[in-house]
Amino acid sequence: MLDQSHQPRLPLAAGIGFKSQHFAQIMEDAGPISWLEVHAENYMGAGGRPIAQLKALAERFPISVHGVGLSIGGDAPLDRDHLARLRQLCDWLKPASFSEHLAWSTHDTGFLNDLLPLPYTEATLARVCAHIDQTQEALGRQMLLENPSTYLAFAETTMSEVDFLSEIATRTGCGLLLDVNNVFVSATNQNWDARAYIDAFPLHHVGEIHLGGHDEDEDDHGAPLLIDSHGSAVVDPVWSLYAHTIHRAGPKPSLIEWDTDVPPLDVLKSEAARAADLLHPVEV
Repeated sequence: MLDQSHQPRLPLAAGIGFKSQHFAQIMEDAGPISWLEVHAENYMGAGGRPIAQLKALAERFPISVHGVGLSIGGDAPLDRDHLARLRQLCDWLKPASFSEHLAWSTHDTGFLNDLLPLPYTEATLARVCAHIDQTQEALGRQMLLENPSTYLAFAETTMSEVDFLSEIATRTGCGLLLDVNNVFVSATNQNWDARAYIDAFPLHHVGEIHLGGHDEDEDDHGAPLLIDSHGSAVVDPVWSLYAHTIHRAGPKPSLIEWDTDVPPLDVLKSEAARAADLLHPVEV
């Protein structure tokens, strides 16, 4: 197991995903925003404006690095060059957190622009654990693994998603990133109880929470179909599920994710303020 005693930690407060168009405003007045998250693959270059902005932000805010390209659940070995670039980023940035997705996005030599689900079996469990061990050893730090948004279930699945994630955390020592919107999306699409999922989740392993928006559609049978889009405000049922999660788990670093149709910073500040109010409710 990695020694985590000297690793930085995110504050028990609200953060947002950083977008470059907000740089000047954030540096001038961050308001309720206590920390920032960036996508790793946007900052693996050697220089330029993105790196300069990130270095300036890192002097004032804790930074969480969120990866989207490792393909932790893929059949193929992890890309060692990708891991090396990721290590270089983490070495100079010294982020307060690094996370990736329980998903796959590679096949043979191809890279798919999606985070695809995988069946929950002993074989995939062993493969994911091996990839997480490799990642944590390469980076010299603990990583967090995010629960996916799903739209179907695999016939070969032999364990629940919660049990699968819990076993991964136990075997590897990784932490978990609980995306509450993903829970709501998956529960709606597959007709199971989102609160029961939260109640069964190993909340003591959670190092970060994500909140985001989704799109609403219908499947071929007219049933609700939610798409995890990160392109709109958090909806009231997700806020309610988040409040339930915080009631069960206590305060956790909580991020507002908004990656498409990005609004003005004031809108993100408002969402962060709502998360902060639920994180630390005032006693009356």
